[in-house]
Amino acid sequence: MFSLNRRAAGAIAATTAMLTLAACGGASQNNSAADGGEGSTPVTLMLNWYPYGEHAPLYLGVKEGIFAKHGIDLTIDPGQGSTRTAQAVGGKQVDFGWSDTAAVLSNIDQGVDIKSVGVFLQTTPSAVQVFADSGIEEPADLAGRTIAVSAGDAPTTTFPMYLADVGLEPGAVQEQNLDSAGKMAALMAGRVDGLIGFAHDQGPTIANKSGREMRYFRYSDAGLNFYSNGLITHNSTIADNPELVQSMLDAVSESYESAKNDPEAAAKAMVGVDPQTPPEKVLLQQWQETIPLLNTPATTGKLPGTNAEQDWTSTIATLSEAGLLQSAKDPADYWASSFVPAAAGQ
Repeated sequence: MFSLNRRAAGAIAATTAMLTLAACGGASQNNSAADGGEGSTPVTLMLNWYPYGEHAPLYLGVKEGIFAKHGIDLTIDPGQGSTRTAQAVGGKQVDFGWSDTAAVLSNIDQGVDIKSVGVFLQTTPSAVQVFADSGIEEPADLAGRTIAVSAGDAPTTTFPMYLADVGLEPGAVQEQNLDSAGKMAALMAGRVDGLIGFAHDQGPTIANKSGREMRYFRYSDAGLNFYSNGLITHNSTIADNPELVQSMLDAVSESYESAKNDPEAAAKAMVGVDPQTPPEKVLLQQWQETIPLLNTPATTGKLPGTNAEQDWTSTIATLSEAGLLQSAKDPADYWASSFVPAAAGQ
């Protein structure tokens, strides 16, 4: 688990406050349970990306009837990046979105009428990823190396903060700007020494395709943490249909808890849901890498999707310092804190 870095702790004290989915054809995929039942509310959820292991609980929840039990007939759509998902929710093209918190907060600052109703990945998956046989054994070995990045995303924008935390100057590492697919291709072809991205997604995929083990230098291990992916919706949905928002949050939380208890079933529930979905063994590894990201010390032992205000304050302070936000606003500007996951049967 991460320990709060000095910058974020100081800010808290001070404030007290794509990969284009051509193979998918852009079409929605209805993943509703066959026994959804009459009276269920049709709900669309757009992912942050094409389906990978992090999303396994959502498909397991559909397969096991968890969403149907909560009165939801769920359709899951692939995404093309967290920003597009946030904007699709803001434009009421879909009911809910699964989006990276940095993109959500940035879009809210720009006037997109959305809020988070619960972050699920509460420890950032951001990491420098290298091959285990590359000779890069520790962060200090990144000096003089070339790392693939994607300008504007949270892992890249906070990279200078990570370097400072591990004792390296920004100029000590050369950066090559590429999109997600380009980063992975460049690493596997040996054109770069590593890449920055989400370790629970890209790492297992690269290892599977290359046959080589990966090594991760996680931002959280250096004391740098901020919220990642979670559930968002339009402010009008929160105002006009809070019962639906609560039911959706409860269903997602229960699905993630179920997937924690049976990772193999979660991975199996995803097989064949999308042409770009990784093989089952990669899905399983991706989900297993996701499980440790679901909590911080402030939410240990609580249901998935339960957020702590101190983690929101820390996240906002960190993203503001990185320049991803215009200013460090109050968590209430970004997060509908009245929604808290309820245990099954409550």
